[in-house]
Amino acid sequence: MRGFETGQTVVRRDVHRSGRVWSEHALRVLTDTDEALVTACAPGAQARWPDLYAKARTEGDRSVRTEAFEAMAAGRWDLAAGVWEETDLLLWKPPAGWFSVNAFYVPDGNGRRLRNWYVNFEHPTRRTESGFDTFDLTVDLVITPDLARWEWKDEDEYAHVRRLGIVSDIEHQAVDTARGEVLAMLAGRSGVFAHAERWAAWRWEPAWPSPRLPGPASAAWRVAPEGGWRGGCRGALGEGPQV
Repeated sequence: MRGFETGQTVVRRDVHRSGRVWSEHALRVLTDTDEALVTACAPGAQARWPDLYAKARTEGDRSVRTEAFEAMAAGRWDLAAGVWEETDLLLWKPPAGWFSVNAFYVPDGNGRRLRNWYVNFEHPTRRTESGFDTFDLTVDLVITPDLARWEWKDEDEYAHVRRLGIVSDIEHQAVDTARGEVLAMLAGRSGVFAHAERWAAWRWEPAWPSPRLPGPASAAWRVAPEGGWRGGCRGALGEGPQV
């Protein structure tokens, strides 16, 4: 499959196993190789996410996220327009990995600095004509800028979505394996962490306008099988946020 060009706008979508889109996020391509698709955005990038998720972000009430998960389990949600705020985002997504490695940059004087690394555990990449599909599996790993310390995040929500059946046993096994892979990458300074200093110095290209979404969200290009995806599909037209 033809790779994406540097500077091209792509859309990351979280797609529920029902085939319905859970969220969309417009990103700009930095590089696209066999190792990883690297994308980025800055404040102002367009997004769509469930209305309850938008409410949780606005009100800072994490209990509303629980309602959002229950709506997901029931298959009932509406998408609300959103805008990426506050941080610059760098997203490193290996094609077959059950995770992505994200870096968040915040204002620092007249420039920006790396605030933290953030590993999102999620489905492998499934490419589409406009970007890639995945599905956030809730649990995350937060890492300090110098890679010296890390901690797990949202373990309670992960247990809850498992009880709701949103994360299947197969997906849970894949997440457990991916946790070990990421910790090994971190310890061995491999993958994206092999170039941590270079990525830490990355800055959003100011000449690029904020990435914008195309038309309204639609169903995914195909429906995930019961039990979740077991692998990526990097060679066909049709691949694959924190509060």
